[in-house]
Amino acid sequence: MTTTARPRRPAPRPVSHDAPAYLFKVGQDVRLNGGSMERLHAAGIYRITGRLPIEGDTPKYRIRSEDERHERVASQDTLVPAGPASGSADSSLLERTFRHG
Repeated sequence: MTTTARPRRPAPRPVSHDAPAYLFKVGQDVRLNGGSMERLHAAGIYRITGRLPIEGDTPKYRIRSEDERHERVASQDTLVPAGPASGSADSSLLERTFRHG
């Protein structure tokens, strides 16, 4: 009697519990943070259009400005939220300076 060997499935990849987390959501407005010349030309508000797979230590995102016809790829450590949160010191400074509100 001959037996046929069953093909073995590869073991599932272990889940890393210390993997970096995505800080931004698709649709969220962000700004590029930093002072390089490339970023000076890329100043403005961008919208997160997608999350890319994590490669290395930092999550990456696809971002797009309404002023540009192309998307960019940015790592999480180069992004900051676009606007001050309601009630923050920055927003109250804006209200006092420009007399909004």
